[in-house]
Amino acid sequence: MDFSPQTEPDQHAAFAQALAGFTRGRPVTVLCHFDADGLSAGALFARGLARAGHEPALRLVGRGEDPWSAEMGRELADAAPGGIVATDLGVRRDPLAPGVPTVLVDHHVPQGLPDGQTTVVTGYGQDPTPCSALLAYRCLAGVTDMDPDLWLAALGTIGDLGERAPFAELAEAKRRHGAKLLREATSLINAPRRSASGDATPALHLLMKAKGPGEVVSGEHPETAILQAARGEVKAALEEARRAPPRFAGQVALVQCHSPCQIHPLLAQSWAGRLRRNVVIAANTGFRPGRVHFAARTATDTDLVAFLARHAPPGAAGPAYGQGHRQASGGALDVEGWALFLGGVGFRGMG
Repeated sequence: MDFSPQTEPDQHAAFAQALAGFTRGRPVTVLCHFDADGLSAGALFARGLARAGHEPALRLVGRGEDPWSAEMGRELADAAPGGIVATDLGVRRDPLAPGVPTVLVDHHVPQGLPDGQTTVVTGYGQDPTPCSALLAYRCLAGVTDMDPDLWLAALGTIGDLGERAPFAELAEAKRRHGAKLLREATSLINAPRRSASGDATPALHLLMKAKGPGEVVSGEHPETAILQAARGEVKAALEEARRAPPRFAGQVALVQCHSPCQIHPLLAQSWAGRLRRNVVIAANTGFRPGRVHFAARTATDTDLVAFLARHAPPGAAGPAYGQGHRQASGGALDVEGWALFLGGVGFRGMG
């Protein structure tokens, strides 16, 4: 796949040009992922587009949903939007809604490059790589005043890249609000999508009504209590999962758990910090019936997207398999595909 990294001016110009091609008088559908980065990016686009004179219709893409599915395609067609902004959902070749001008704002490894009416604004290939919320903030800052919403870009950046990510916008947000408050707000916003229900709607509602990170954590809005309960649920599940020791096959360390909570990425990250010479794979057999969801993390220089591509079980790896970043990837496989994958990476006789 031929791909040239975009510079920041390229990103600004691409977004402005795409926005100018949207049909005025119709709503703009904003699709966003349900982690802190995607939620913050979605809230930024909803706020910024409204400020710029558009009518945004914010649509959270939740657990188990595929924005490129036939069901989503029908939903978008029925809405008849004047344009679509999809953020933190990846980049693929196929259009989300044929005939509707679309912008994909993302930072993951592209799975294909679209043509026609789809514009790609991506941080992939830049060093350091800006996350989707930061890209959203920068794109919108070229068309309207986004300074009051800088804190949202900071939440997304901390959620994906940590509070030490080397971006001027994050440094300014920490100066205004303090790193501790931003970190606490990010933790709360990330919590519900990891809970057993996986419903991040309260987090999105809170981001849309709050004027800053202080309101997110203060408890003045009822959604905060929901997020706190979700965080407690996830914390208990993770503590239980951490009791299981890893198994090893060459460079790969495997940690298994069985939980309805999305704790496998946290579990993988926890062990990757301790097993710094290994590719760590955390597998969750209890997240969805009949599927094994897994997260891969590493402190080595191994490209995890390439690693998973090399070990993809034939015929079993769908579009959600092996996306992400060089040091943070994962996916889901059915039980048979998971057994094939384990055998391919060196774990014989396991499933």
